[in-house]
Amino acid sequence: MTEGYIHSTESFGTVDGPGVRFVVFFQGCPIRCLYCHNPDTWEFDKGRKVTACELMEEYNSYKEFLKSGGITATGGEPMAQPEFLAELFELAHKMGVHTCLDTSGAMFNPELTEKTDMVLEHTDLVMLDIKHIDGEKHKKLTGTGNEKILAFARYLCEREIPLWVRHVVVPRITDNEDELFRLGEFLATLSNLKALDVLPYHDMGKVKYENLGIEYPLGDTPPLSKERAVEARNIIMQGIKSGLRK
Repeated sequence: MTEGYIHSTESFGTVDGPGVRFVVFFQGCPIRCLYCHNPDTWEFDKGRKVTACELMEEYNSYKEFLKSGGITATGGEPMAQPEFLAELFELAHKMGVHTCLDTSGAMFNPELTEKTDMVLEHTDLVMLDIKHIDGEKHKKLTGTGNEKILAFARYLCEREIPLWVRHVVVPRITDNEDELFRLGEFLATLSNLKALDVLPYHDMGKVKYENLGIEYPLGDTPPLSKERAVEARNIIMQGIKSGLRK
């Protein structure tokens, strides 16, 4: 059985997919989002080494509280360990457990989909973080372009995998009305879109950077108000409606 590296688990996740969920934080991430609040998950081959069986045994110890939910793989970046992730989700399905993948989509290669398909075969829901709709600004925000992320969204649509999209609104970086509207127009092309979460930027991860001796990239960027996040979501929804009319 394949072993994987995880950072930690959470037994009562309520914002990581439908219902109450067992959340597995995978270790290792290939991108560096300026607002990342889990810098302790960046490095590969660190953390706790486990098997899928061990994780599902841990799940079983909480299953009475998880009947309406399931298991969510997040990170870090779960798709950086596709063989291990596929084993975990396959075992979960054999036990009748709903599976959710929370990913940046940055590992997707449209020319080599074998490992992606191996995971998606046992994936009930994908939560995809679309960081920025503009490719160049996405690169400044994360260190990589958004071509693979958008291609992954389209691929999920082709495969008819249910999709939830998350978008973090950061003052002066992603809080741009034209770009929010463009994001909505793109989302209108995805018939598998089931939900849209627009999240206000917060700086609660600062303490982790301090503990790791890393400079916090966004400095004193102020948190976004919940009211502005609602306004941003409304703009995205206007873009979706516009895109559906085209």
